[in-house]
Amino acid sequence: MSRNLFLGTFLSSLVVLAALISFVWTPYDYSALSIPEKLQPPNVEHWFGTDHFGRDMFSMIMVGARTSIAVALVAVGIGMALGVPLGLTAAARKGSWLDEVIMRGNDLVFAFPSLVIAILITAVFGAGAINAIIAIGIFNIPVFARITRGAALSLWEREFILAARVSGKGAARISVEHILPNVANLLIVQGTIQFSLGILAEAGLSYVGLGAQPPTPSWGRMLADAQTMVSFAPHLALIPGVAIIVTVLGLNLLGDGLRDWLDPRIRVARA
Repeated sequence: MSRNLFLGTFLSSLVVLAALISFVWTPYDYSALSIPEKLQPPNVEHWFGTDHFGRDMFSMIMVGARTSIAVALVAVGIGMALGVPLGLTAAARKGSWLDEVIMRGNDLVFAFPSLVIAILITAVFGAGAINAIIAIGIFNIPVFARITRGAALSLWEREFILAARVSGKGAARISVEHILPNVANLLIVQGTIQFSLGILAEAGLSYVGLGAQPPTPSWGRMLADAQTMVSFAPHLALIPGVAIIVTVLGLNLLGDGLRDWLDPRIRVARA
């Protein structure tokens, strides 16, 4: 196991473990207010201190991990579920009107960042985690469509695909039985990268008030709440910021490690 894969797995596992534990246990009730204990620095009772309402920061970070992972995971799932079939279809119909429509549609979505899409969605339906998932998911669709199409196009010229076509298999069956398994490794690696970007996107949307709404904790909103109190309570911004950095770093290292592990050319070069 490479160093990147080991470190990425370790950091990502810590965040996932904290999120899973938060379903059954947190040191304190993350929504319980205690004004007399507000703005305490990290101490024995409150490991990460308390916020301006006296809520335990460690408990909020744990539940915030659950929120960020859920939003990013579902959003990436939406992107893969819709983007991969579109990419396979475009590659199978290369040069046709269907290929052109799919790729120009991808260009249209790319023209609007996830934050702009979120603003448009929330302007109609209101702010919330569900709308953040939809916004991030929509932005992920063309990412997976382009990557799938690019990888599939090179495979359609290979001899084993020609043999499958000669045997009478149609384009859809070839895409599912032969193309998809050969691009799965690339999609797994890209999925981890998009997962980390989804964490960042969720934090950004929550920071501007378009993500998960109170009382559900969110790392991005914790940063937004802390921006006016950094001078006398720096832990309010430092702790959620470090949580975001550790999570994104872990997922990026995991993606790099998986790429090295799954790519036989890299394994052979290092052997």
